[in-house]
Amino acid sequence: MADLSNFSINDKWPAKDPNVLQLYSFPTPNGVKASIALEEMGIPYEAHTVTLSDADVKSPEFLSLNPNNKIPAIIDPNGPDGTPLTLFESGAILIYLAEKSGKLIGSNATEKAHIIQWVMFQMGGLGPMFGQLGFFSKFAGSQWEDKRPQQRYIDEAKRLLGVLDGALEGKTWIAGDYSVADIAIAPWLRALDFYETKDVVGFYDHKNVAAYLDRFLERPAVEKGLQIPPREPA
Repeated sequence: MADLSNFSINDKWPAKDPNVLQLYSFPTPNGVKASIALEEMGIPYEAHTVTLSDADVKSPEFLSLNPNNKIPAIIDPNGPDGTPLTLFESGAILIYLAEKSGKLIGSNATEKAHIIQWVMFQMGGLGPMFGQLGFFSKFAGSQWEDKRPQQRYIDEAKRLLGVLDGALEGKTWIAGDYSVADIAIAPWLRALDFYETKDVVGFYDHKNVAAYLDRFLERPAVEKGLQIPPREPA
């Protein structure tokens, strides 16, 4: 049996089965990337609900795993060198899991490079820009009298959707076969519903993107992963 007793995160979120991968997350666009990937790849894991409250993400226990206080994070008791591996940042987790399982990362170096390219597109563009769009459209920023910040992110969201729509022309998935690139991108497209911004960014004008998101949401592993971990701790 793997020994995770040296990881202080277990003081707050104890592992029931320390032999399987431990996921510490919440069902946000970034959080569900990890759970969807684990479901798609068939990697045994145990999910722990880490809420977005300071009591969780800024707790000493969680900070011991991720000093950047963001979900998701993982402990893999079966790391590549035979010892437990800890990891944070959703994009890094996706790539690690794909390489560990040998799934959803392409069949050669060229395919892998293109897949990682689109993961980085999401990490550096789609996620941060859509997140700011949400802040200035639904949350505190929406109350600001100065609407220039809001318009900046509306315009950038439209631009990014245009890039994605063009890249999807004639394709089912963004980088060849279904991959971790799709798992990175699609949850952020879904977030536009939560932010109530689909109309303002012209989402349905981007027919390729809209159809792409529908295909993604029809996958059984996606349906399951979107609900993991539950919003309320078990």
